[in-house]
Amino acid sequence: MDYVLNDKSGARLGMVVLSTDETLEDEARSVLTGRAVNLMHTRIESAPEVTPQSLRDMQALMPASARLLPQGLDAIAYGCTSASVMIGPDVVQQTIGTVQPGVPVTNPISAVVTALTTLGASKIGLVTPYTAQVAGPMREFLARGGIETVKEVSFGEADDRRVARISEASTLAAILEAGAGDGVEAVFASCTNLRAFGIIDEAEAQLGVPVISSNLALIWDMLRRAGVDATGWGPGRLFAQGQG
Repeated sequence: MDYVLNDKSGARLGMVVLSTDETLEDEARSVLTGRAVNLMHTRIESAPEVTPQSLRDMQALMPASARLLPQGLDAIAYGCTSASVMIGPDVVQQTIGTVQPGVPVTNPISAVVTALTTLGASKIGLVTPYTAQVAGPMREFLARGGIETVKEVSFGEADDRRVARISEASTLAAILEAGAGDGVEAVFASCTNLRAFGIIDEAEAQLGVPVISSNLALIWDMLRRAGVDATGWGPGRLFAQGQG
């Protein structure tokens, strides 16, 4: 029997998600459901205990995970903020590029820097679930990109499985505390496993400054790199401002 192939319709996107992550896919779904976008996921093994070494160890596993995604995608996102800092965004892009050649690759920390630049914010309040050995390198990375951490609030949690269970009410309280620092121009809540989409609009309304999370910036930047106009798709000022 003869058949007809469908024409390509909408963007085809890939996402590498940590084995311990229970948040990124759900928050991405809240932005993309009903849109002309096909998002495909693969998983990468990640240790529950978040340490600099366990984060660096993921580099060796990236090719096998990314290879499971279809070829010829419009963009790929690697879903770990702290590992992107420890491994380095350029190395993440090059490593995934070995099995997905020619595809734009983004990661949370690069997406955050781009998002903050787009929002015109260089002084931030930083919220993390991390211990000091993970949060410190992140502050340093942001500083090298011209982003000063004015105030930091951390939950001090090393178990990524517990991070997935931190309530949005707790995250909101931390964001409001971090946003109260003198001169804060935006608040960044780091970690793809830290749930925040449900409270970003409320936090912005109370603080009067933009609030972004790792997932918000990552999804926004993935769509931007794929050439998708996603203005208004997600919560907060970042999506309201458009793709830049």
